[in-house]
Order: sequence, then C-alpha cells, then structure tokens
Amino acid sequence: MSRYRGPRLRITRRLGELPGLTRKSARRAYPPGQHGQNRKKRSEYAIRLEEKQKLRYNYGLTEKQLLRYVRKARRVTGSTGQVLLQLLEMRLDNTIFRLGMAPTIPAARQLVNHGHILINGKEVNIASYQCRPGEVITVRNNDRSRKMVETNLQYPGLANLPSHLEFDKNTMTGKVNGLCEREWVALNINELLVVEYYSRKA
Repeated sequence: MSRYRGPRLRITRRLGELPGLTRKSARRAYPPGQHGQNRKKRSEYAIRLEEKQKLRYNYGLTEKQLLRYVRKARRVTGSTGQVLLQLLEMRLDNTIFRLGMAPTIPAARQLVNHGHILINGKEVNIASYQCRPGEVITVRNNDRSRKMVETNLQYPGLANLPSHLEFDKNTMTGKVNGLCEREWVALNINELLVVEYYSRKA
C-alpha cells in the first residue's frame, strides 16, 4: 500500500490526535462512518492494528517501510518498541519537524525532497535519512529556502524542543546532540502493541 495522500482529518477522527500528520483537530469526537457513534467492542487484533496505523500515518510511512523498521529494531539490543520509536524519531523529516522548521512531517518531507536542507554543509534530499549525534542541520543559503523556513518557524508544529536537539533561530541551525528519549515522543502510542502486531509477520 502506498503512502496516504487523502483527507487527513478522517484519519485523526479514526485514530485520535496525530501531531505529525496535521495540526487541525476534528470537530467530532467519534470516528467517521455510519457506525462511528455506536462502535461495538473491538477485538485484540483491531486494537493492535489501530496502534500500528497511528504510527504509520503519523510518520508518513508505507507498510513496507514500517515492516523494515520493525525488523531493524529487532536486531538491536534493548526494547524493540523503544528502538523502533527511536529509529522513527531520528528520521530527517521528523527531525526537521521537531526543530520547528516545518508545521507537519509531510511538509518537512517536502522541504527535504526539494533540496532546501543541508547536513554538515551537504545537501540531503532523502527524508528517511537517519540523523546521527553531532550532525548539524542548516537551511540552503538562498532567499527562497530561508523565507520558507522563516514562515514555518512562526507557527511550529510542536512548541517544545526535545532534549536531544538544539536550534538557533537567528542562524536557522539545528544540532543533533544524541538519540531521542522515549518521553519526548509526541505521539500517544503503546509501542508494545505495534511489536505484537508484527510478531507474526516480521
């Protein structure tokens, strides 16, 4: 299944708040559809599927990409769920979003794809690039790039900057100081259910 490009509010109504997907909040508190208000008791599979979908839509991944991240997290020592979240949080598009240079992760992905972002002075146009501690993220030194980021900085997606990042608004320079801690993940999710969902597939 390819990346979702449809109405975002429909997804937030179904799955709850997804800070990376959209800043809009749904007016109705119940899921969309004819039976949205009187949903029956959900099965364990449905609960796990919902948590997996939250992760997928928030970070803008395809099913294939998420499965690859789960397999990668399994090979690393430590809690698979936390390693998985760490891998997703350290993606370049998410890091740009967390620095406040873009209002959402899809907008951050577009900034990266269009070549507006430099890492250690070199252009990187791959949104899934894994940021490493010590790397410096800057904006391409031209008027168009800087103006776009300046506009985005006035209305950042999330107010708080995570502890593993630092950002200088005057020079539009961000730095990765370490790996993302679990408490700084903005998405309200139970990562263990995602790991359980993939336990039969991965």
